[in-house]
Amino acid sequence: MSVAPVEVAEPTVLTDYPWITLVWNDPINLMTYVTYVFQNYFGYDKAKAEALMLDVHHKGRAVVSTGSREEMEIDVKAMHSYGLWATLQQDK
Repeated sequence: MSVAPVEVAEPTVLTDYPWITLVWNDPINLMTYVTYVFQNYFGYDKAKAEALMLDVHHKGRAVVSTGSREEMEIDVKAMHSYGLWATLQQDK
């Protein structure tokens, strides 16, 4: 009885991509308020908060934080508590 050779596959490396929090444009919140939220919650300086707010306004969304899924779930919940539209997704 002969035995067929067995091919051993290379192990697959699973990359743990970070998660991101996206804030979306909405017709309700003022740009100054969105800037305030980014400064107050994330601790961004005024220039960074305004740049992110302008991305939300002009591009329709901005990535405001990156990290583990659990951290981004907390950030999304916080954005909702401020009345902002936010979601999370895995960054690929």
